[in-house]
Amino acid sequence: MTWDDRPRCWWPDGLDHSDPLMVAYHDEEWGVPVAGDRDLFERLALESFQAGLAWVTILRKREGFRRAFDDFDPHRVARYDDADRARLLGDADIVRNRAKIDATIGNASAFLDIAGEFGGFAAYLAHRLERPAPTLPRTAAGWADIPGSTAESDLLSADLKRRGFKFAGSTIVYAFMQSVGIVDDHLPGCFRYRG
Repeated sequence: MTWDDRPRCWWPDGLDHSDPLMVAYHDEEWGVPVAGDRDLFERLALESFQAGLAWVTILRKREGFRRAFDDFDPHRVARYDDADRARLLGDADIVRNRAKIDATIGNASAFLDIAGEFGGFAAYLAHRLERPAPTLPRTAAGWADIPGSTAESDLLSADLKRRGFKFAGSTIVYAFMQSVGIVDDHLPGCFRYRG
């Protein structure tokens, strides 16, 4: 995807409209409802890896993450052992953070437990959350108007942590909710805004 002149939220373009990964993510993925459990696991794992980093860093390493984590198949990731941890820590194509790698492996098991209990992780999310229309009012003008977390992300985060998730604080969970279309935080004026 190349940049075009459609009005967007300010963040994918940067100042010079030069990052096609960010533009494509904004235009094609961010805020689009996701229902497949593998895709939900991927998004949750990537949001966890993003903590403390720029999102573009994660997008640039996304294919490396997919390769390293067996396309985010939670069944396979949940079975990773110490050899897999060592392999991941040596993989320059991903973020090599031991705590985040360990969290992703542990989160795969917790993810599968939830999916087993509810008939899928998507069913769990539908049970825990409503899928609201846009979070932002028409008067929202910029990034400062987008919350970093909400009461709903607080509750979901607490439940995920209770069920064994790591790197699932309210801010990470809210970013996940934005990513998979549970909330729509496209700014008014953006061609993707559904207000």
